[in-house]
Amino acid sequence: MMNTLLFMMNGISRLISNRDGNFAITTAIIIPVLIGSAGIAIDLSNMAMQKRQLQDASDSAALAAATALSNGKVSTEAEAQALAKDFVAGQMANFIGSADMAALKNGTTVDITTTTTATSKSYKVKVNAGYDMSLTPMMKVFGQNTAAIASNSFSSSGTSDVKSALSMTLALDESGSMLADTTEIQSQSSCTHYNTSGRSIGSYKPCYVKKIDALKTAANLLFTQLDTADPEAKYVRTNAIGWSSEVQISNAFGWGTSATRTSVINKLSGGGGTESAAPMKKAYEDLTTTNYNSETQVHTRAGNNKITKYIVLMTDGDNNSGSSNTATLNTCTDAKNAGIKIYSVAFMAPTGGQTLLRNCASGNGYYYQAESMADLLTAFKAIGSEAAKDKTLLTQ
Repeated sequence: MMNTLLFMMNGISRLISNRDGNFAITTAIIIPVLIGSAGIAIDLSNMAMQKRQLQDASDSAALAAATALSNGKVSTEAEAQALAKDFVAGQMANFIGSADMAALKNGTTVDITTTTTATSKSYKVKVNAGYDMSLTPMMKVFGQNTAAIASNSFSSSGTSDVKSALSMTLALDESGSMLADTTEIQSQSSCTHYNTSGRSIGSYKPCYVKKIDALKTAANLLFTQLDTADPEAKYVRTNAIGWSSEVQISNAFGWGTSATRTSVINKLSGGGGTESAAPMKKAYEDLTTTNYNSETQVHTRAGNNKITKYIVLMTDGDNNSGSSNTATLNTCTDAKNAGIKIYSVAFMAPTGGQTLLRNCASGNGYYYQAESMADLLTAFKAIGSEAAKDKTLLTQ
């Protein structure tokens, strides 16, 4: 375009300096040609740029709609179509005027094809976008006011609806220290309070939420994340272990979360010392047994060939015996070597408990330090959300 404009300016300059008798005639003939040439150059450049921008916008819109369907951010094809159209318009907003934008919105169509099988669902999104680009006034010399700009895009990437399965065991501390208060006020009434050893220190007000009750709420919140991801309980299996000086209460693995909530979580109570070795060993063995009723074989018989296994270990204290720390860490190492992912939560725990759980976890992103009830709820919700998103929702 710059070369054409330079040519035009040089031509005009030569004409102005020309003193020949044909000056007027030559000028009358050449000036419109030069103006038209400049108009063509400008509009051709604009057309090429806007076509490229529109193609990029429709490509991105197709991928965005397909991905939104696959990860559940939109639930219907109509919502995905609206998202794609808005995406195209948003991408082009900085490049075209209001008149062209109105034409673009009317000229954009989105076609979605959904394919469903017994175990998967996929989405193919096609975006056709187009509008008549307004040309420069110079082009009116040739009777041309607009030029058609169009793009076609197709995406099926990131849209595979592959279900995977998980088995998760919660190893939850219900020792005497779990009867101690959190900082969350439950009511202004008086109630019995306990110290970190689980001994009563009298009845007075206000009444705070006890750590054991905060734990019940948090565990149920985690399970709600799993239920949301797997409402028909076809991919999630759970159990739980309540422990203090020894395993106090537990249940066998079952589909979904209902039995674990009823049999263990909602029955947790406080009392006893703190020894994490036995419950951690049980959690590991429950996930790695190889008999007919093992988690791997139960999932395989149900058609779940991709399985991830989790342990969630939570405590609020130090082990009473140093040997329990060693045994717990050894089991954590064995579990991680077996491919089990370990989340750990230190709930208002002293330094020793924090160190043990940090070393047990599968990595920095798997360790949570909760210093309040709010922290505990956030930690358990995050664990449930990550497990659900990673393993039971749509994967790309």
